Amino acid sequence: MQSTIIQGSARKDGHTQQIAKIVSEVVGADILHLQGINLAPYQYDHLYPHEDDFLAVMERVVSCENLIFITPVYWYAMSGLMKNFFDRITDCIKVEKAVGKKLKDMNMMAISCGSDSEPVPGFFVPFRRSATYLGMHYLGDTHTWLERAADGPQGIEKLHQLLSRITDRH
Repeated sequence: MQSTIIQGSARKDGHTQQIAKIVSEVVGADILHLQGINLAPYQYDHLYPHEDDFLAVMERVVSCENLIFITPVYWYAMSGLMKNFFDRITDCIKVEKAVGKKLKDMNMMAISCGSDSEPVPGFFVPFRRSATYLGMHYLGDTHTWLERAADGPQGIEKLHQLLSRITDRH
């Protein structure tokens, strides 16, 4: 099963990337860094600059079976980069409908990375509800954290339990 990771940190080599690398190794997924992709903010008129990469990214996303969102916790919510990406999915419902229809029946999961050992209450609601709205299968979510910069990520056991929902399907 082909998987794609959407990594939503403003840093390509931070703690969230550590988690993305672990996930990539376990499930054999490619990592798409939103930080390096040119995504214009959502526009109601759906008029975007020609150099906008959203549609190309979505074509790549819908070619896989599993979509894994990994985001740092910024101000008790997903990163701004991740939120912008979610907002742009609206284009796949309103304009690029053929692409949007390919999201149906895909698998989705979400992983947060932060400095607290507990997830923010309600953090994963947008992911769950978006999956339901788009007709995707939501495989679950988990939170990871780092106690100190020198330590490896915590919550790894829960992470592997979540990822088994993909690896056990092979």
